Order: sequence, then structure tokens, then C-alpha cells
Amino acid sequence: MTDQKKIKKHHNPRVALILSIIFAGLGQLYNRRYVKGSLFVILEIAFFVIFGRFLSTGIWGLTTLGTIAGVDHSVFLLVYGLISLVIIFFAVVLYIFNIKDAHKQAKLIQSGWEPPNFINSIREGYEKSFVYILTIPGLILLVFTVVLPLLFALSLAFTDYNLYNSPPRNLLNWVGFKNFIDLVNIPLWRDTFLSVLSWTLVWTFVATSLQIVLGLFLAVLVNDARVKFKKFIRTVLILPWAVPGFVSIIIFAAMFNDDFGAINRDIIMPLFGGNGIPWLSNPAYTKSALIFIQTWLGYPFIFALFTGVLQSISKEWYEAADVDGATRWQKFRNITLPHVLYATAPLLIIQYTTNFNNFNVIYLFNQGGPAVKGQSAGGTDILISWVYNLTFDTNNYNMAAAVSLVIGLIVIIFAIFQFRRTRSFKEEGQV
Repeated sequence: MTDQKKIKKHHNPRVALILSIIFAGLGQLYNRRYVKGSLFVILEIAFFVIFGRFLSTGIWGLTTLGTIAGVDHSVFLLVYGLISLVIIFFAVVLYIFNIKDAHKQAKLIQSGWEPPNFINSIREGYEKSFVYILTIPGLILLVFTVVLPLLFALSLAFTDYNLYNSPPRNLLNWVGFKNFIDLVNIPLWRDTFLSVLSWTLVWTFVATSLQIVLGLFLAVLVNDARVKFKKFIRTVLILPWAVPGFVSIIIFAAMFNDDFGAINRDIIMPLFGGNGIPWLSNPAYTKSALIFIQTWLGYPFIFALFTGVLQSISKEWYEAADVDGATRWQKFRNITLPHVLYATAPLLIIQYTTNFNNFNVIYLFNQGGPAVKGQSAGGTDILISWVYNLTFDTNNYNMAAAVSLVIGLIVIIFAIFQFRRTRSFKEEGQV
């Protein structure tokens, strides 16, 4: 017993650390965790045997994007390189875990800890890793279906991939921040970008705010105790939400048609005469119609959301306000509105970020038109629909990726700023 204590006392965690750095699993073997150490050794050997050649090709392709035009496909090499980076990332995480595990257990052994036997170590390992066993497949799927495409789009923003420089006929090149510089320096790109960005911000703020205000107004109105047939009214007001959005948009596109639309033919022309309003050929009128359509499509969800919150506000608050002589506006401003916003602020923020990238309404109504002279985007294109046009109409993949990156940064900054200021995300004791 004394000899074992002496051995444990001289057990050096630094040796385990160095051995695990030299080769995964050696530190565990030094700690006499033979099963775990053997698994790490097998995993590292298998990693180099299985992925060694693929990783070398992937890293070479990622750095060079090919060297022989017509033979090397730059896009494929870029994808292989990104996959290689993902694989290396997981390998590094596992390698670091191996180092920390060996060092930690060596320190425990030095302090007198007795490693469990084989059966107990299997049971203990299974209990600790059960959660990871369930989540790792989903994590891997998430990486290859979400993270990898994002990395690919991000990478294209720093290349010269366009209609006139497409693989395999031509090789792609890394151009650094040239695409972003062109976006603000070249008049065609700068004017289009500023025009589309300004309309996107106006569209996001006005359309979303209107649907929120309308939804709140109708929810407060229907929730009034004097209103009868509440269930019927709520059902009618939610009906626009029940119809698929793309169907409603297509119907509105026909109704607002300049030539045969019901808005002009049955309402505007009989009442005011003339040829009607150019809803689809004048950008100002088209933008107004789009804001109206989005308000119509978006308010039912807000109405249903606010209706549920209003039901949860205690009537005692309003009774106390009546005793104090508060007016309707004071009760709304000091009781109703704070409660509603506190409970729904995260969802309202999501409404803004969703409308910022609301491609369906813009594209289905008028394909982002009408056309604007001297710009590469339509008069009602928002950033996301402009990216679609750059990708599928003009094949400017590099500029589309650059604009997509700008979109992502704007949404991330806005979301972080709003979430940090939203009281719903603070601890209750800090409110």
C-alpha cells in the first residue's frame, strides 16, 4: 500500500500532458487508462489514414483554387477545402480534449485517486457522454447543412467568381476585399447598393411597424368588454393568416395590375376617371402597394399574439387605475402597452428581421420591378431579392456573396442591439 502511494505521488501530470501532445492517447496510457488511451491512439491513426490525402488536397485547393485551367475546378476545390477545415476543427477539439483529460486525470492520480475498473469506467463514461452521443449527430448535420453553406457563401465574397470568370474553363482567384471596395467605389454598384439599402430599411421599418400597430389596435379593440361576438370577430381577423401567403400575394398582384386589375378598373377609374394608378410601373406606387400587402399579411399573427397576452393581464390593475381616476390612454400607456411589449418583444424583433429578408412579397408581386435606369436592381428590390437577381439573372456570384455578407452583418448587429436592450432577456431581479 505504501509503494502504491509512493508511485502515485511520483506520478507526473506534466509527463501525461507532454505524451498526450506528442500523440493522442499516450497520456491516458501513462495514466494506466488503457482502454481510453487505446481508443485515442486508434482514432488518431484512423484520422491520418482515412483523411490524410483528402485533407492535403483540400488545403491545397483552398489556398490555390487550382493551378491548371480546364482541369482544376475551383468551386469543387473550395468546397473540399472548407470540408477539410470543418474536419480539422472537430479533430482539434477532440485532440484538445485528449490533452486536458490526460493532464486532469494525472493530477487526480497524483492526489490519490484510484481509477475505476473496466466495467465501472464503461458505465461512468456512458453516463457522462450520453448527452453528447445524442447531440453530436445533430451537430454534425447542422454543420454540413448550415455552417458549410454559409462558409461557402462567405468565401465567394472574396473571389472573382462571375459570369465571365467561371470554372472549369477559368480558375478563380482570391481578391481580398476588392468586391466590397467595388460596392462602394464603382458608381453602378454604389448607386444601386445605396438605393436598395435605403428602400430595404424603409420597407422593414414601415411595413413591420404598421402590422404591429394594426395588430395591437385590433387586439385592444376586440378585447374591450363592451365588444360582443368576440370569437367570431377574432376568427374573421385571423382569416388572412389562414390563406397561404404566396396565394394572397399573387391575387394582390392581379388586383393591382395597371391594365385589368380590380383596384383600377372597379374602384379608381369609376370614382376618379382617367387611366387609373400605375401600381406596377411606378416605383412609388409599387412600394406603397407592397407595404399595404405586407401589413395585410402580417397583422393577423400580431393580432393573435397580442390577444393572448391581453388575456393574461389581471383586471385588478385596471380596477386600481379606475380608482385612481386614470384615463383610457393612461391605462393603455402604463398598463397594457408595457405588459404587451414585455411579453412579446423577442417575437416583434423577429418580425423586423424577417421582413428585412422578406423575399416572397417582393418577388411574387412584381419581381422587384419596375426597372430603374442606371441600376442593376429593380425599383422595389430589397437586398435579398437583389442578391437573387445577381445570382440567377446576371451570375455575379462574387457580388451576390458580398451583399449577402452585408445583409448578415446588418441583421446580426440589429438583433444583438435589440436583444441586449430588451427587458424580456434580463433576469427578473434586474428588471
